[in-house]
Amino acid sequence: MGYQTSLQKMNEIFADLASDYLIYAPKRYEGDGTFAHIDTIRYGEITQLSEIEFTQKSDYSFKEILLPISQTLFYFTENEMKEADPPKKGAIVFLRSCDLHGLKRLDTMYLENGPVDPFYKRLRDNTIFILMGCPASFDNCFCLSMGTSKTDDYDAYLKVTDEGVSIDSHWERLDQLLNTEAEAEVIPDSVTENKIQVTVPESVSQELFDAPLWDDYKNRCIACGRCNFVCPTCTCFTMQDLFYTDNGKAGERRRVWASCHVDGYTDMAGGHAFRQDKGQRMRFKVLHKINDYKRRFGEHMCIGCGRCDDVCPEYISFSNCINQLNTLTREELAHD
Repeated sequence: MGYQTSLQKMNEIFADLASDYLIYAPKRYEGDGTFAHIDTIRYGEITQLSEIEFTQKSDYSFKEILLPISQTLFYFTENEMKEADPPKKGAIVFLRSCDLHGLKRLDTMYLENGPVDPFYKRLRDNTIFILMGCPASFDNCFCLSMGTSKTDDYDAYLKVTDEGVSIDSHWERLDQLLNTEAEAEVIPDSVTENKIQVTVPESVSQELFDAPLWDDYKNRCIACGRCNFVCPTCTCFTMQDLFYTDNGKAGERRRVWASCHVDGYTDMAGGHAFRQDKGQRMRFKVLHKINDYKRRFGEHMCIGCGRCDDVCPEYISFSNCINQLNTLTREELAHD
């Protein structure tokens, strides 16, 4: 149901919801960027609508709310183990359409790809998602090419205007809190044009696994992993055991983000390692995002948010790589 309300009323609703939920949204952190004069927009806890950054794309995705960078799974002693307690409150998360599509990818990986991950599920089941519209495209976005510019799979949509706050609610509790407000027709803003467009090849042949394209990234990529860490759909992690005592019989096990671009990711017992070449790592990531995942689950893993292009210190463009790969695919088909 659609509503029109005031900023003051919406902040009062936030205060009411705060008893059961932590509210997260993109926030501006002044001077927190690469240099002292550069701001960072990343997710943080908010209490007022004025704290939310609506006009710029967040540098980091929402995923660390559901997949903490470092997450304690259980505690252990010599004789027993105890699973870590879940958060006492749920979460409300503001995010854009492409990120909501990214959420579907996370759900697929953690809830449908074999046994359900209980640590992800208990956070996911207690999270409400509020859509932020996109009146226009941001730099490096290619959501239209990936089919992620629109969604109706949200608990609420919220837009701040000079007249107040427009809300489309699919959440019963929010409906109850807005039941005295004026009803209105509310349609989410969505992107109609991207400066960047990509064409994803229908399939990638085995022969292109060794294409010279991947050699271009051997020296350009510095294996920092930033593209993986800002990506809403990168889900890889490693495990770390933290011991409290010298004898190593008490401590905790943590799940910690990992990156297919970073050195050591493929290390195995006995000193074996795979994809030590950075070009091979780029190939692995690209093909996973726009080929392998779709073959298994029916949709591309990449959502076209462009954060990987935004964050790369070597100006490597993921969207350009996709288009180059499509060109090679067409050339290969023409020669057959």
